[in-house]
Amino acid sequence: MIDEADVFLDTSILVYAALGREDAPERYQIARRIVLEENYATSASVLAEFHETVTTRGDTPLPPELASEWVRTLALKPCQAVDDKLLREGIALAGENSISTRSGIALASARRLGCKTLYSEHFLPDQTFEGVCVVNPFN
Repeated sequence: MIDEADVFLDTSILVYAALGREDAPERYQIARRIVLEENYATSASVLAEFHETVTTRGDTPLPPELASEWVRTLALKPCQAVDDKLLREGIALAGENSISTRSGIALASARRLGCKTLYSEHFLPDQTFEGVCVVNPFN
């Protein structure tokens, strides 16, 4: 089993930590605090989406080399691999809860890693799915 963490970070939290300084300073501060201070986990799918987002969006996207360094550093924390079983679990969670497949995969990853909290801004406030509470840290 992969090491457990307290919280699972969805892509947007990491994007704000990397790019939010000028575009969203309040969210940047919150996201940076989470990344620097919390016992978090993530997944390969979140890191892939993070890399694509930070290299293609925002006023000043990160150079690919810097984005890759972020991914290497973030992956030092517990990082859930995505296999066909996790994908099927995520798709099932998405269908059962009327959420996106991406969100379902994040929930399945958080559950598999033993996280009780998922930080994300892509859910309704304070929803709980099979023992994982989703919290928007920006609210």
